[in-house]
Amino acid sequence: MKKIDVKECALLLKEFDNYLILTHRNPDGDTLGSAFALKRTLDKMGKKSFVKCVDPMHHKYSYLWNGVDNNDFTFDKIIAVDVADKKLLGESFEKEYGDNIWLCIDHHLSNREYAENLLLEDKAAAAVVIYEVICELGVEITPEIASCVYTGLATDTGCFMFSNTTPTVHRIAADVMEKGADYVNINRLMFETKSLSYLRLEQMAVSSIESYFDGKCAIMTITRKMFEESGSSSTECDGIAALPRKIEGVKIGITIRERHNGSYKVSLRTVEPYDAAKICGKLGGGGHHAAAGCEFECSLDEVKATLLEVIKAEF
Repeated sequence: MKKIDVKECALLLKEFDNYLILTHRNPDGDTLGSAFALKRTLDKMGKKSFVKCVDPMHHKYSYLWNGVDNNDFTFDKIIAVDVADKKLLGESFEKEYGDNIWLCIDHHLSNREYAENLLLEDKAAAAVVIYEVICELGVEITPEIASCVYTGLATDTGCFMFSNTTPTVHRIAADVMEKGADYVNINRLMFETKSLSYLRLEQMAVSSIESYFDGKCAIMTITRKMFEESGSSSTECDGIAALPRKIEGVKIGITIRERHNGSYKVSLRTVEPYDAAKICGKLGGGGHHAAAGCEFECSLDEVKATLLEVIKAEF
């Protein structure tokens, strides 16, 4: 497998006619926005494609696929979008598709380079990479494609508030806004509209927050019991991981989320000079400088103890 640039990626996409596009499990706005921006672009080129995810896609993202045919068919090649590691596809999809992924389009420092790899680590979102590919292909950016790209940009930058927000991000956002992105409604859906079940979950999660190292580290835990009692699910809580870092004085915010199988997903959010990707890298995970993650298959007490031991060294 080798690294390729945007021009090579565009040439590869012209070679075949039928594509399966995969997103990572627990899909967020960037992986879905990028996937459907690519699908809509391929459709305009006269090719066929469909997007699949091992987990349900939350209905709040339905505008991304409204009006397109997203049904299965026999495909020539598989493309993974915003998927740094094959295991992030989910266990069943990794087994079914992992060894046959032809092209990966991504922006994560922790990318495992498991396919022909368009990897632009300095980009704020996979949607930025997709936007550059679309421009290289010379395909007109319709309002629908613009909304897909905007979704990835906005969600991976926290509505343009995170430290990964660059002048380039703002320029691309301005371009897709001019091209018809429905940014007012997207911002409302992504950042203002919350279900009652999610608000119940958030209340429980906030009450679980524990403080360590003189308030420089905060850990929030979300258990399966909380999901059951609130009526919420992982499909609507992709933004909840940012809560611990919002506490005054916190430099490293941690969210521990229990999965249905009893394993734990850990999300780290950091501020300078702390590196979330470096910390998670020590624990078998990865991500970005200010946002990263890792996984554990042990008890909750062991998860916390292991995390605190690694973070103690940072302080």
